[in-house]
Amino acid sequence: MEEATTTDSPVTESSGSKARRWIEDRRLIGFIGYVAVLSLVFLLPLIALVRLSLKEELVSHVLLIPFVSIYLAGIQRHALPRERRSSPMGAALFALAAVAVYFVPGLGMDSGHWSHNDRLAQWTTCHVLLVVSGGFAILGSSWMRVLAFPFAFLIFMIPMPDLMVYELESFLMRYSAVLSEVFFQWSGTPVHRAGQVLQLPGMTLEVASECSGIRSSVVLFITSLLASYMFLRSSWHRVWLVALVIPLGIIRNSIRVLVIGLMCVHMGPEMIDSWVHHRGGPMFFAASLVPLFLVAAWFRHREARHQQLKNESDSTPSKMHD
Repeated sequence: MEEATTTDSPVTESSGSKARRWIEDRRLIGFIGYVAVLSLVFLLPLIALVRLSLKEELVSHVLLIPFVSIYLAGIQRHALPRERRSSPMGAALFALAAVAVYFVPGLGMDSGHWSHNDRLAQWTTCHVLLVVSGGFAILGSSWMRVLAFPFAFLIFMIPMPDLMVYELESFLMRYSAVLSEVFFQWSGTPVHRAGQVLQLPGMTLEVASECSGIRSSVVLFITSLLASYMFLRSSWHRVWLVALVIPLGIIRNSIRVLVIGLMCVHMGPEMIDSWVHHRGGPMFFAASLVPLFLVAAWFRHREARHQQLKNESDSTPSKMHD
């Protein structure tokens, strides 16, 4: 009769078993239940947020943010550690932050002038902070360290308060008008700028809030963050790629103003109502993605080349020793 023998060789988990272990994790199931209950508590503000996103283009992206965060967390599932401990300190810190945001009107800020958008920003901020707090309490600090970016990405669920929208629009309009003047001068078109108003031959253009490109700039910023997180490893490369969004947004707006202005000067003032003005935004946004992804590809190539040189230098001593 043969005896059963055991081996010391490790058993390798298949990808299917890893995925099954990840899905069946009790803490993960508990966290999903916590988020579901929390969302029921915040049901009315969340419904209002959905309605706002369906009506206002500036916040139309917020419905996609939770699904993108879930996807980003999913691609990190194999990096999640087995052992973890709850972090009461982290949970308490974010819970206290949520309480502070909730009681902001009582801390001296006049809420009588708050708009519906401002109140939604307040409630959504509380919701996001409590989701993160539950992550530290249930999933543990080791998981939260790996999933830091997916959780931080939830900040884009929060609609910008009116004051932030106003300041960002003013910044984009001001510098778009300045650069547009430069572009008109380069094209040989006589131009005189007074603030955000451009005086051209036979007509006047104003870089108004509708021409600020704030929505495209926000989407471009989110896109640059995703690209830097998924494709780049160097912190400096990530910072430079995200920082590129600001000049890209201003250049895109200025080129659009230049095209509309030149059409009006050379083809007639009625071109102010052309499709370029009213429906050309997506085309210029797509054009601004080209330099962004070219720079991202260049950074990625540099990182791959650096890693290759590092591997070659690490293998050289061992070859000499042999």
